[in-house]
Amino acid sequence: MASMAFSMAGLNSSAEEQRKEGAYLANEEEAEKLKNVMWDETGHRLPNTVAISPQKLAEAAGFTIPDDRKFIAVTGGGMEGVGKEHFFSSEKLTTLLTLFKYEGEFQNALDMMQAIFNVGGKGHSCGIYSWDDDHINRLGMCAPVSRIMVRQPNNRGNSGSSTNGMPPTSSMGCGTWGGNIVSENITLKRYMNTTWVARPLPEDMPSNEELFGEFNKPDMDVE
Repeated sequence: MASMAFSMAGLNSSAEEQRKEGAYLANEEEAEKLKNVMWDETGHRLPNTVAISPQKLAEAAGFTIPDDRKFIAVTGGGMEGVGKEHFFSSEKLTTLLTLFKYEGEFQNALDMMQAIFNVGGKGHSCGIYSWDDDHINRLGMCAPVSRIMVRQPNNRGNSGSSTNGMPPTSSMGCGTWGGNIVSENITLKRYMNTTWVARPLPEDMPSNEELFGEFNKPDMDVE
């Protein structure tokens, strides 16, 4: 199962607002050091920096950050920074966030979203912080994911909440996008075996003429 989440902000967040939320904004030199301890040269994620505190992540990369920082943020740029050769556009699995900024039409954000999911994470989830129903609906129509969280945290909303109606679970199907058999939140129902006992029923079907109209051909259903 893939586990990448992609969030789209309806408003640009300032650096100061990000710091208020606990971000440490890494500069280009620090970002390069982080990349070197998070991935090998071919883009395979290195295990020793997975799921560690931002302070330990920075220490592994060779620099220090304040003790009150909750995560590290790096700038991914725009569409030109997305792709398998751009490691920060792939799954991080640690206390690091990549910030991608779009400009102009909202379609540019949707194009960037699809490009990021082409790198990895299809089927899992994304989020949008917007009050614009048109933007929300357009994202829903084109995002290759099973869950879209609107104005709520993905990590809590995806797994079910009394305020969003998602079925509570710790296992989330990613559909055929992610190579799974279902795209729903996996609940007790999926762990229960069901036996279907099928008895003959009187046939109740429309005629071929009703089904196919002008495209109907005589004996088209004869083997």
